[in-house]
Amino acid sequence: MPVVFEKDGYKFFFYSNDHRPVHVHVRHGDGEAVFDVEDGVELRESQSMKVNELSRAQRLAREHRQLIVEKWYEHLG
Repeated sequence: MPVVFEKDGYKFFFYSNDHRPVHVHVRHGDGEAVFDVEDGVELRESQSMKVNELSRAQRLAREHRQLIVEKWYEHLG
């Protein structure tokens, strides 16, 4: 499970067998969300994350979108 980055208790990562479209998983506390990042940053799904936690996660994903995409291709081709 390659970790892309961690910040403020949010952990952004991929699963080793992830599939297209380019996306990133994020965990915070007991919650998890998935954001598609290929053409911007869009929430795909979430579980047990509060609205403010999702907003913060989306902001962090936007700020680090280029890094996420680069790491995706580095780890998953």
